[in-house]
Amino acid sequence: MTFKGFPDQETFTPLPNSFFRELLDEIDDLGELQVTLYALWRIQNMEGAARFLREADFAEGLGVTDVAAALGKAVQRGSLLRVKVEAEEIYFVNTPRGRAAVESIQKGDWRPSDKISAPPPERPNVYQLYEENIGPLTPLLADALRDAESEHPAEWIEEAIAIAVKANKRNWRYIAAILKRWKEEGHAEKQDRRDSEKDRRRYVEGDYADFIEH
Repeated sequence: MTFKGFPDQETFTPLPNSFFRELLDEIDDLGELQVTLYALWRIQNMEGAARFLREADFAEGLGVTDVAAALGKAVQRGSLLRVKVEAEEIYFVNTPRGRAAVESIQKGDWRPSDKISAPPPERPNVYQLYEENIGPLTPLLADALRDAESEHPAEWIEEAIAIAVKANKRNWRYIAAILKRWKEEGHAEKQDRRDSEKDRRRYVEGDYADFIEH
């Protein structure tokens, strides 16, 4: 099959810079590379508090011959974390959030849900979302959206657009004002950084991205 090329309007998954600085040149096994990239993509696009994958999730989403071996190499390298919950092994990306989740499981403070997460559905990108809900894009608006994407999570922009539509304020200035307020004041409840237990739990249960700070 010949790849037809990326579309003009595309959604993107952020990858940690350390993946390119430290991992990309070191991974020489295709299966390990596939499971690592798949975990970064799928966990980043998950919803909910704790984000993890089972071996069956990798097998379902990838054409890797030996998923178990590939996962074993990723765990040995340290890019993925593996923890056993009863008779099942689950995997986290090795981020502060993932490490906190594994620590909580090992201490018996938290048990993951048995609910199996589905692969993330195709979502419209912010340009398409803007045109469908607010109005036509001009070159200046496209630049503003591009800047907003680099500063804010896509979920924030989508939510701000939804708020603008509900308030019947269908213009970019209103949306930008919402995003600015969230950036300055915080989108969610402020965390008490002096409380070490709360600081640990925010990675497990809080609405924080796995790779980048918002």
